Order: sequence, then structure tokens, then C-alpha cells
Amino acid sequence: MLLDDSLTGQSEFEQARAALFALAYRMLGTRADAEDVVQEAWLRWQSAAKEDIRMPKSFLMTVVARLSLDALKSAQHKRETYVGPWLPEPLIQPAGTQHVEMAETLSIAFLHILESLSPAERVAFVMREAFGAEYQEIALALDTSEANSRQLFARAKKHIEQRRPRFEVDRTRHQRMLEEFLTACASGDASQFTNLLSEDVVLYSDGGGKQPAALNPIYGPDRVARLMVGVAHKGGTDYQVRFAEVNGEPGALLTDRLGMVTVVSIEVSADGRLSRVFVMRNPDKLTTAS
Repeated sequence: MLLDDSLTGQSEFEQARAALFALAYRMLGTRADAEDVVQEAWLRWQSAAKEDIRMPKSFLMTVVARLSLDALKSAQHKRETYVGPWLPEPLIQPAGTQHVEMAETLSIAFLHILESLSPAERVAFVMREAFGAEYQEIALALDTSEANSRQLFARAKKHIEQRRPRFEVDRTRHQRMLEEFLTACASGDASQFTNLLSEDVVLYSDGGGKQPAALNPIYGPDRVARLMVGVAHKGGTDYQVRFAEVNGEPGALLTDRLGMVTVVSIEVSADGRLSRVFVMRNPDKLTTAS
């Protein structure tokens, strides 16, 4: 558990704030929504009768999980009517930043898979897998039985494992593959992608209806290569590249001559090629990308 049972007094919440934000962000996928949930949890913590709270960590986790569940349900309609693919807001840090705790559940690729779960499944999976919550805590957060919380987690875990790579990619190799992809994009030469993209590669781009982006996922190496070559031929490669940590993994920030920023992150498959490419262009989700 990230939250310590021994936390008491006025400082409990502040000591737990980072962990609570981490929980809410994994649930919701945006910084603003996660911060709103944490702020609401703070208000509830202030008004709670502390003498009745025997396990502060469980109380705080349950509050954040419940608030996140409500926010997920409210967001479903917005996600369904969103212009183009919806991607999580990237959390950006300078390149070389110390490895993020629980980074395997923070990557854009992983959060994108979580989007395919129901709100209840997502809460159950994140609480259990990322934060080690007991099934009793999950049941309390979801207002359900412990048996049902086990079923929700099992169903979510099976779904995730079917779509999640069963290996870890060396960070040096991850960085090199990202650099090779960006070089191929800049070349405007489709042959540069031949040995770079896996047969089942998918490219997702999120412009939010505010910046040019593909309105549907792009499947297959030929279509992905043609898209990137088309962008290059239209002058879309006139940008400056800055490498950074994007959700705990190597990523890149591309700034064009108008100052607009695009964030690129990738997933590498077992055969050493790119299996998923994520391109974030929605300016509303790039407020910290500068």
C-alpha cells in the first residue's frame, strides 16, 4: 500500500496527496479531473470525524475511488461523442527523470487499454493491481459484495492480459525505437518504415476536434507509413524535437513553427517493432507540454 495506516493528525492528507492523485489519474486519465477528485476528497476528509476512522488509508482510498467512479460514469457520454480517438492526458517530465513508481500502470499504452473496461472494472483493477487494495476495500468503494469485487477484478485482469505485452522493453531500446520512428517520419520515405512497424501496428491520434488528427485509429504498417509520409509531404515535419519522460516512459515533444506541441509515445512489441503509436495533439491536454 502507498498509504500508511499510521498516518494521523493534520498532515495525513498532505502525506497521502501524491498517492491519491496517482490513483485518481489512473482512473480518469486527465490531470484536471484527478486534481478535482483529490480536492473533493480533501473537503470530505476535513469534515470527517477522525476519531471514527481507524484506517485512514482505506478511508482516503475509498473516497477517491468512489469519486473517480462517479466521474467515470459522468464522462462516458463525453467520451462517446468525442471527436476522434480519446487518449489520456500525458504527464510530462524532463528526460532522465528518476523512474516513476508503478510506471507499468502509468504508460499511455496501459491507460489506453484501461479505457476499454467498464467504470467498475477499471476501479477494481486499478485499486487491486496498482495499489494492492484488499477485495473488502474494493467492495466498499464500489458499494458491492466482496465476491462481486473479485469477479470484477478477475474479468478486468483477463481482458488486460489479453491486450497487454507480456514482457518489458529495455528503456534504451524503447528510446532508440522512438528515435527511429521520428527519423522515418521526417524522411517522408515509406521504405524507412519497412522494418520498424509490426504487422498489427495501430496509430491513435487525439486532436480533440481542435487540431488536425486522424478521426479513426490507423491499422497496419502500410496505412501508418502512408499517413506519416503524407504528413511529411504536406510540410508537417517542420518541427523541433525534445525528448522527455511521458508517463514514465521515453517520449517526444514536437513543436512546430507556430508553437503548437505534439506529444508522441510508443509501445514496442515482442518482435522488437512498434505495435502502437500514440499522437497527442489536443491543446487542452498539453497545457504542461512546454
